[in-house]
Amino acid sequence: MNATQKLHEIGQSIWLDNITRSLLTSGTLRRYIQDLSVTGLTSNPTIFDHAIKNSLDYDDAISQKQKEGKSSEAIFFELAIEDLRQAADLFRPIYDRTNGVDGWVSLEVSPLLAHDTAETLSAAKALHARAGRPNLFIKIPGTSEGLPAIEEAIFAGVPINVTLLFSGVQYVAAAEAYLRGIERRIAAGLNPDVGSVASLFVSRWDVAVAHKEPVSLRNQLGIAIAGETYERYRALLDSPRSQRILNAGAHPQRLLWASTGTKDPKASEILYVQALAKPLTVNTMPEVTLKALAGHEEFGEALPAHGNEVLAEFAKAGIDTDTLAAQLLGEGVASFAKSWDDLLACIASKSEKLKAA
Repeated sequence: MNATQKLHEIGQSIWLDNITRSLLTSGTLRRYIQDLSVTGLTSNPTIFDHAIKNSLDYDDAISQKQKEGKSSEAIFFELAIEDLRQAADLFRPIYDRTNGVDGWVSLEVSPLLAHDTAETLSAAKALHARAGRPNLFIKIPGTSEGLPAIEEAIFAGVPINVTLLFSGVQYVAAAEAYLRGIERRIAAGLNPDVGSVASLFVSRWDVAVAHKEPVSLRNQLGIAIAGETYERYRALLDSPRSQRILNAGAHPQRLLWASTGTKDPKASEILYVQALAKPLTVNTMPEVTLKALAGHEEFGEALPAHGNEVLAEFAKAGIDTDTLAAQLLGEGVASFAKSWDDLLACIASKSEKLKAA
């Protein structure tokens, strides 16, 4: 049994944190599904920006859509939906076999809407309807304005991947938004089975405190935050509130580990994968991490759950994790907004060059 198979034995799903047109057309994604136990896929503006900027795969489609007079944003969403429909179809057998637990892909609303509840909700409904695939999540950030949009989207039956969560407190707020949406569906006599995951970003914590933390605590903050969040997650799953919606036919909102590629070149390539091998979770990892994991026959046991002790040590070192969590959320929103602007500028630039050619 290789390491990717072992994760599934533990009870964790492996999703790929990447999508490109060549990944689909070359058969690579299909091989990842067959050989490396990949059961889902996530995307974000940065991923699509790199995919379109660094290849010629989209040029013909951009040229054609530009001739039709479409804006850069309209062109992007058409390209993204085309790719994600293909990916969703590849994962559809898994989605059907697991009764909707696995086999998902994700598409993000414009990051420029992160602080606009009404527009986020409208975009989420429209994008999910356009995609026309039951196994497609719409990603909404866990900002204060995003949380009511998440509740309303769940109530409307739109599957949601809550993105850009950085702490246990932020996770609980997102989980409660999901619960409220499901509880309202049950009260209204609607089917409570609306899929959702809550995505906690891990490695960005260690990047944020690099060279500020004691050497003995290097690369431990993200794992400690994840461990504390996992304790909250399992407690919430065991709560009477969650048990009621599960008894009514809902699936639990799963906790997803995001940003699990190792950023420190001196650390193990599978540092976060090994530490976060926990049941009833998802690990969405970049290709380089997936390939590194596939090269291991075994990867050891998950690191011991001592997150609160580690967090206490960081507090002694003067690192305020509550303040840093809010900062990381703000920076995450800003980073995706910049990628969004870069993405649309790339499409506009390509459109002009292709038009001139």
